[in-house]
Amino acid sequence: MTKPYFAHPTAVIDGEREENGFCDPNIGKGTKIWHHAHIMRGARIGENCIIGQNCFIGSDVVIGNGCKLQNNVNVYDGVILEDFVFCGPSMTFTNLSTPIPRAHIPRRYAFQKTIVRRFASIGAGAVIVCGHELGEACFVAGGAVVTQDVPPYALVAGVPAKIKGFVCECGARLHFENGFAHCKAEYELEGKKVVCNRRYEMLEKDLIRQIRSSK
Repeated sequence: MTKPYFAHPTAVIDGEREENGFCDPNIGKGTKIWHHAHIMRGARIGENCIIGQNCFIGSDVVIGNGCKLQNNVNVYDGVILEDFVFCGPSMTFTNLSTPIPRAHIPRRYAFQKTIVRRFASIGAGAVIVCGHELGEACFVAGGAVVTQDVPPYALVAGVPAKIKGFVCECGARLHFENGFAHCKAEYELEGKKVVCNRRYEMLEKDLIRQIRSSK
């Protein structure tokens, strides 16, 4: 059977079994899984994802379409990544904080879920403490430790992570004037220069929304 995804020969994919022709039905078309990655049986991975070298994906994990996990990322049970989430090198999720983990006391019953909304980016070496939601298109700076929910489009940094500003869906820093921001960043998309042109409104101190076209 020809696999709809690519897996490096050193990758360990527990869902590839004799009864399914050694092709995991839970891994989407066009996804690439690189050296020494370990995908537990039951993990669901969408289309056109990149799973970098030495990543670990737990059995109760859902990863949407177009996600990119750089090398050494750990995604443990209970984590949901929506579409187009970026996880920087060596960042990690957790799934137990209360009660605290103890090696001699099994506590799978207490695992907490974490959800990362679409377009969010998480920097290298960041730690996401379980039980929280990272909002749409937010940005977690490298080395940050997230201990509470992150609002949509928020830029958070530090230990513990605090809001330092806001970013556009395209990734540019937003600058508000009289409660509104207009992103004019330029970037390339599919070989063409694009001007962002997204607009945002400040609803309250730590909450903004994107003003969507009514077309």
